[in-house]
Amino acid sequence: MFKKLPHSYHIFRNILYTFASVFLFFSGVIVYGIILNMREVPLSEALKEKGLTEVKNPSIVVDRKNYALHLYSDNELIKSYRAVFGKNTSSEKKSADDHVTPVGTYKICSIDTNSKYHKFLQLNYPNQRDAAEALRKGYINGDEFKRIIETLNKNNIPCSSTSLGAEIGIQGCGEYDFIFRNLPFAFNWTNGSIAVSNKNIDEIYNIIKPGTKIEIRY
Repeated sequence: MFKKLPHSYHIFRNILYTFASVFLFFSGVIVYGIILNMREVPLSEALKEKGLTEVKNPSIVVDRKNYALHLYSDNELIKSYRAVFGKNTSSEKKSADDHVTPVGTYKICSIDTNSKYHKFLQLNYPNQRDAAEALRKGYINGDEFKRIIETLNKNNIPCSSTSLGAEIGIQGCGEYDFIFRNLPFAFNWTNGSIAVSNKNIDEIYNIIKPGTKIEIRY
């Protein structure tokens, strides 16, 4: 007769099977994401398809609804990148800690190539319109509004010491790039910034400059 295996063995086996199934599932997801990314056309080829050799007067339109960042040259669409946003999907940013990606028209005001997210292209959020709207709705007080406007008038770098915060921009994925760029589905994970892959932020970094217009739509 066969000796009956202890109950603990069956529990361990079921746990092992569960972990193996989860591992195989996520491995399959990543492999599928890698296959999708292999279809992406480099910026140089996208330009060639348009009969162009460079991006002139670059501008960017961010489409939150469709998880996309569109790069334009003289108002002509050159390339679209997959993008993700803040963990909170609301259309209105009310505070520094709400993890909402703001909606509006901005410009690049600062570039950090030593960011933990690979590269960080800071936007002038909150701008004058954001500050005025926040004051009207009571999200900030008069002193905070004054600080925001004074800071913008001095150096165009937004004031971070108010309830609205700052440090919103376009960034890479940093050390977790392999995982995030190969997810075949949208997963919003940022503090409110716009995230693309490290490779794609490098492409964007090479053609934008301080003052580049960024329009974020919901």
